[in-house]
Amino acid sequence: MAKLRVVSPAQGDVSASDLRSQLHFCAQTGQIWLHEHRMLLIHAQAQALLRKELIDTLGMERAQGLLTRMGYESGVRDAELARTRAQSLSDYDAFLTGPQLHTLEGIVKVTQIRLELDRVAGTFYAEFLWENSWEGQWHRHYFGIHHEPVCWTQIGYACGYTSSFMGRPILYKEVECAGMGDDHCRIIGKPIEEWEDASEYAHFFNRESIAEQLIDLQTQVVELRTSIGDTDSLPADVIGNSPSFRAAYELLRQAANNQITVLLLGETGVGKEVFARALHERGTRSKASFVAINCSAIPHDLVESELFGVEKGAYTGALASRAGRFERANGGTLFLDEIGDLPLSAQAKLLRVLQEGEVERLGDQTVRKVNVRLVAATNVDLRLLVKEGKFRSDLYYRLNAYQINIPPLRERKEDISPLARRFLEKYCALHDKRLKGFTDKAKRALLTHTWPGNIRELQNMIERGVILAPNGTRVEVHHMFSAFDEPDAREFGLDSRGDIKLQARSPGHDLCEAVLGGVMTLDQVEALLLETAVDKAHGNLSSAARMLGITRPQLAYRLRRRHDDEPAADGAMSATAPAKAT
Repeated sequence: MAKLRVVSPAQGDVSASDLRSQLHFCAQTGQIWLHEHRMLLIHAQAQALLRKELIDTLGMERAQGLLTRMGYESGVRDAELARTRAQSLSDYDAFLTGPQLHTLEGIVKVTQIRLELDRVAGTFYAEFLWENSWEGQWHRHYFGIHHEPVCWTQIGYACGYTSSFMGRPILYKEVECAGMGDDHCRIIGKPIEEWEDASEYAHFFNRESIAEQLIDLQTQVVELRTSIGDTDSLPADVIGNSPSFRAAYELLRQAANNQITVLLLGETGVGKEVFARALHERGTRSKASFVAINCSAIPHDLVESELFGVEKGAYTGALASRAGRFERANGGTLFLDEIGDLPLSAQAKLLRVLQEGEVERLGDQTVRKVNVRLVAATNVDLRLLVKEGKFRSDLYYRLNAYQINIPPLRERKEDISPLARRFLEKYCALHDKRLKGFTDKAKRALLTHTWPGNIRELQNMIERGVILAPNGTRVEVHHMFSAFDEPDAREFGLDSRGDIKLQARSPGHDLCEAVLGGVMTLDQVEALLLETAVDKAHGNLSSAARMLGITRPQLAYRLRRRHDDEPAADGAMSATAPAKAT
C-alpha cells in the first residue's frame, strides 16, 4: 500500500542534522566530501553566467537538454546515499534524503506537499514546493520572464534522483515557476507512463548535442584509419598513455617485426609478460606458439629438463620422453621470466641454443633444430650478477642486445585511471556484477597509493573491490583497501569520518620513534627486516629481495656481511645465515 505522510519540522531537523554529518570540509586538501562523493562550492552567479553562455551558444532547447541531463546525473549520485540510508530508515524517510540534500546544497528550498510511494509495488506520486530557486531567479535576471518553466537542472535532479531510488523512470513537471513570474516553483512527479505527453520530454534526457555528433565523426575517422592499416594502436591488454610508457611501447613496436632477442627490465608486477605477449602478437610469429616459463618458480635440478626436454630414463622419475619449452615454442616465441635465477649450467646450454639454434634433450644425443624468438625478463641488475660470477657475461651480452625498461606504476600516474576502468570492466563481467564505477574518494585513493606491487597489485585490488561492492553501487575505498594498507586517511589528511586530521601518523612512525628513542639501532632494524623477509620467503632469496625492494645480490651481500660480523652462538644457524637461503 502506498504511504502518505507529512513530516513535522522537528523530524526534518533531525534528518537534516544527520545529513550534515555526511558533509566534510578539509582545509588541508582543499576538498569537500558528501559521503564518498567530492563536491564543489561554486558562486551562483558564475554558474548562472555559464548557463547563459550555453543558452547563447547552443540555443534554448539544446541548453535545456544539456542542463537537464547534468541535473539528472547529480540526482543519480545523491540517490546512492539515499539507498545507503535506506538500510536503517524506512523507504519513505530514506527518499526524503533527496529533497533535504537539494536544500542543503543551496539549490532550492524544498517543502513537501504530498508524497506517496511504494517501492515494491512501484507506485509513486509526489508534489513539492520550491522556494528561492537559484535557476529560476537568474534566468529571469538575464532573459526576463519566460513563457515556459526554466528550472531545468533542478527538474533533471528530481527525475534522476527519484528514478534511481524507485528503480523505474519517474518524470517530474514544473507546473509553477519563478522564471515565469510565479512567486515560487511547484513540481509534480509520477511514473513516466502516467503522463500522456511523456514523449515530448524524452529528447531532453537523450544526448543529441553538436559535440556528440563531432565525437561520433571523430570515432569514425579513427576506425577508418585502423581499417586501412594504422598499426600504431595499443593491443586491448596494453593500456597506457604516459610518456614513459609510450616510450617503452615504441621500442617494443620497432622490435616486433624482426627477430632480435629482447630483454625486458622492470619491477615485479609492471607487466613484463603482457609486453612479451604484445611483442609476439605484433610480430611475424603471431600465428605460432607463445610459451612462457618463470625460471625462479622451477627447482634448479629440473630447469634443464623443462627448457630442453628429457628422454625416458634420463634420471629417476623420468618415466616418459618429453619435449622441452624450446621445442614447444618452435616457430614462435619463448618468454623466460626472472632469467636472473637461471642456474649456471642451464645458462651455458641456453647460450648454445641461441648461437646454434639446436637443442639436446637430457639423456639423448640427438640434435633437434629449433627456430625460436627469445624474450627474457628480469627485475634484478644482471650486471651485478655478472660481476659476482652468478651470471655468464657472454649470455648477458647476447640477451642485452635490445633492452626495454618498463616503468613502475608510481611513475605513470596518468595510466592508473584507465587501467582501473579496464580491470573494473573485466572483473564485473567475470563475477557477474553491475557496478557504476568508483566513488570520488576511491578514485583519489587509487591515484595517491604508491603501488609497490605495480599493475598486479592494482589488478588484485580492483577485483577485491568488485567482489565486496554491492551490486548496482560504486566501489568505495574500504572495498579495495584493507584497514592496514588503506591510503585514504593517511594521504588525504582526514580521519575515518572524513574530518580534518590534526596529527597524521605514517605507517613507520612507531619504528622511527623506537630508533630515535634509543630502543633499537639501525643495524637491529635492518637485521629484523632481513630475517623476517627470508623467513616469510621460506629461504628463497629472490622472493625475499622482491619483498624488500632490492636486488637478490644486494640481499645476499647484506646477509653475508651480517653472518660474518655476528656468527650464530653455540654453532646454531641464524635466520640470516646464507646456508639457509636458497
